[in-house]
Amino acid sequence: MGRPTQATAPDAGGEGPGAVRSAVRAPEIAYRPARGPAVRRGPADPVKVLMHRHRDLCERAVDPLEIAAGLEAHGLTDRAAARYRHRDVFSLAEELYARAPGAGRTVRAPAPPPAPGKEARAGWTLSALLPGAACLVTVGVLRATEGVLGGEARFAVTAAGALLVLLGLRLALRSGPLHAPGGTGGITPHVCWLLGYAVYGDDLLAQVISGGPDGNWTAAPAALLGLAPALAPAAWCAHLFATQARSRLTGSHGLSEFGAGVRPALLGALALFLCALTALLFLAGPGHPGPGGAAGPAALGCLLFLARLLAVHGFPEPAATGLAAACAVEVAAPFLVLAGRLPGLDLLARPVDAVVTAAGPGGVPVLACGAAALGLLVHASVALTRASAHAPA
Repeated sequence: MGRPTQATAPDAGGEGPGAVRSAVRAPEIAYRPARGPAVRRGPADPVKVLMHRHRDLCERAVDPLEIAAGLEAHGLTDRAAARYRHRDVFSLAEELYARAPGAGRTVRAPAPPPAPGKEARAGWTLSALLPGAACLVTVGVLRATEGVLGGEARFAVTAAGALLVLLGLRLALRSGPLHAPGGTGGITPHVCWLLGYAVYGDDLLAQVISGGPDGNWTAAPAALLGLAPALAPAAWCAHLFATQARSRLTGSHGLSEFGAGVRPALLGALALFLCALTALLFLAGPGHPGPGGAAGPAALGCLLFLARLLAVHGFPEPAATGLAAACAVEVAAPFLVLAGRLPGLDLLARPVDAVVTAAGPGGVPVLACGAAALGLLVHASVALTRASAHAPA
């Protein structure tokens, strides 16, 4: 008799050798991994991953513009938005806002009525006028009592007026468009030095160059007479810039388009403030010797305006750096002249002598404040044209 063949497939209930062999092979066939299409390794929905990464920003935002500003602050550009299947950051922010949990249920607060806005503008405008008013009153009292009060009494009036100006300045910067919510980065000492040099620096440098200093320094209060009232136009120019930037943020469709629209607004605000400052300095002109005597206070005003604008929009460190650089140049000028008196070190005083010969003692603050203001303007043209610089606080 021949051997039984096993070619015939046994049924499920068979008990022959073929049945045992089939029972052994069945688990191997059942758990063998399927060789189908490859499994995706990346996320199927990259926007969902991005929303999870910035969940707090998306849930806290009151509009898509705030999300766009936050994404840009984290380094996301229009080119990077293409990885999330969007043409720019703004359209990506709109989808994130629509997907955010509770975004559709958030009830937006109604727009404030015009009356409170006008009252608020009137409030910070009046506070911005206080430093200039205090300065003008002090100068008026000093001129009216010239020859009547003694030296000590006039010094007391000057000290009281300076205190009133500082108090008014502090009150004006606590609210309104010149208020910096995140702090100023310690720029107050720099501002005090720059203002003090604007009053006493030219005479000090002239005395040092002529072999002094000898005696008291002659004050030139005309710089403060022009700079203190300029706080009000500075506040309005900052307000106009913030308003235009916010409107550009609403109507733009990309970060590059937004930056291209905000940059002219920044230059326009600076030009408008410079025109107002020049007019105020012209009215205070009797205290400015020479035809170009107002150039130093004008450069200082532009420097202070740009520094405050950067601090208001969240960049206090660059503002402090620019002010510190101007202070360093003004401090170095008389010390270089003094050091040049030492044997063999006359080379140190030559740069200061060249500037004073060409433009007088007032050329030093023009050079110091002008160069620092130009540096801050270059930085502001980059930093203040970003959407994150205008995000709601």
